[in-house]
Amino acid sequence: MTELSPSLSAEQGRPAVLASALLRGVLAAGLGLGSVAVLVMVLWISSPASDSGPGEAVHTAAGLWLLAHGAELIRTDTLTGTPAPVGVVPLLLAALPVWLVHRAVRDALEPDEGRGAPSPAAAFALVTAGYLLVGAPVALYARGGALSAEPLSLLFPSLLVVAGAAAAGVWTASGRPLGPPPSWAPVRLHEAMARSLFVRRAEVVGRSAAAGVMVLLGGGALVVAAALVWHADPVQDSFLRLSGDWGGRFAVLFLALLLVPNAALWGAAYGLGPGFALGTAATVTPLGFTGRAAVPDFPLLAAMPAEGAGAPLNWATAAVPVAAAVTVAWFTVRRAAPAHGAREEAWSLRETALTAALGALGCGIGAALLAAAAGGPLGTRALAEFGPVWWLTGAAALAWTAALGVPLALLLRAWRLRGGTAPEKPATETEGAGDTGGAQRAAATGKKEAVSAPAAASAPAPALVPVSLPGAGGDDAGDADDAEDDGDDELYDFLPTDPWHARAADERADRPAEAGPVRPPDAAS
Repeated sequence: MTELSPSLSAEQGRPAVLASALLRGVLAAGLGLGSVAVLVMVLWISSPASDSGPGEAVHTAAGLWLLAHGAELIRTDTLTGTPAPVGVVPLLLAALPVWLVHRAVRDALEPDEGRGAPSPAAAFALVTAGYLLVGAPVALYARGGALSAEPLSLLFPSLLVVAGAAAAGVWTASGRPLGPPPSWAPVRLHEAMARSLFVRRAEVVGRSAAAGVMVLLGGGALVVAAALVWHADPVQDSFLRLSGDWGGRFAVLFLALLLVPNAALWGAAYGLGPGFALGTAATVTPLGFTGRAAVPDFPLLAAMPAEGAGAPLNWATAAVPVAAAVTVAWFTVRRAAPAHGAREEAWSLRETALTAALGALGCGIGAALLAAAAGGPLGTRALAEFGPVWWLTGAAALAWTAALGVPLALLLRAWRLRGGTAPEKPATETEGAGDTGGAQRAAATGKKEAVSAPAAASAPAPALVPVSLPGAGGDDAGDADDAEDDGDDELYDFLPTDPWHARAADERADRPAEAGPVRPPDAAS
């Protein structure tokens, strides 16, 4: 249909392009909501003893879709009748709407055949507006169910998540620039960033920070996997206690899979040192498990370490931040001192240390943001705090990566530059040109200039004009007159390069005795 449609001019096609961008936002929201609704309906149908109708299942799907955007839900059907907040967002479920918004903006900025593309600002605004056109009625609809969204959480962080995903789509469509801003950015921003040293190394800082965060996540996942294997029996008992039928077990398993990224971040916070909270009265760190935990029955939570002081096996989780610091240093030195680059291309010590420190700062910021998304309340009173404290996790990640990464980056730089020498400049032509310049100045001023012994031994005679020696032809004098007209550079092309005393000795051997001795040329001649 696109190929058969008539081509439109820029003026006629612009409304269609803007409407297409708006429609992409609507479709992204609809696809995310439909995916969550299908999963909830499948679980509801497979449940043999469901105590709610399809309407309540749809309300639950709407609430879970809002929870995937970071909204805090209010659960009304509690045992005590008091509404309880649910703020722990399954990060794997949150990846669905973020990816859909990102893809919608990226596709909107890629022009179709025979049709233009909107500006980056217009694509960002229209896709976001189309997405919110679906999100607003869904939030109103969810207020009538058992899981309703807190109104303030719909603005922050839900709206911020949608806008951030749209901005990431614009950045991807622009080629993922990490240095100068795009062409549509204000001129003042271009000028300010052009004067900044950080812009020249922004790509290195971004890559090292992202690699450090990924290593923290991978290390945290290994910590959780080891804990699940170590506490296999309690984990299995918790899984079997939650439901006796296969439909319920599948729901528990599906929820555990959605919470795997959260568990990896909890493991990373545990390895960093601050640990995480299991309620308002319990904290789990490598040094020990203190307080009385308010742990609900769930397989992932059954793999917690034992209460009391930590053992050397718990302290070994410090290898996670050490690995992140090594990663930040390595990604910095890859550009600061290339393996096959010249020594002159290597960065200075100050610039290498500054870039590694900025990478550590980015790693700390990323860890803090992810820790804030991985935790939240699961109820009131003792369950009001669950998960890592975001600012403690970010500060610990910054401290580890900066304290270890910066010195390690300097050591790796020195190791890569070991035995390297600067390329030597060719000295023959340079010294000859310098001595010739000295002869010119001596002839112009009528004074003699001191010349070093090695240079005097290897340089030609400091004469400005050709010397007519006995035995020399008259053609040389004519050539000298022509060379003076062409310039000083051409004048020295025909001058002899052997020392004057060697020439005088040869001529004395060929000259008759009555001609007398040959007088060496001086500067005045």
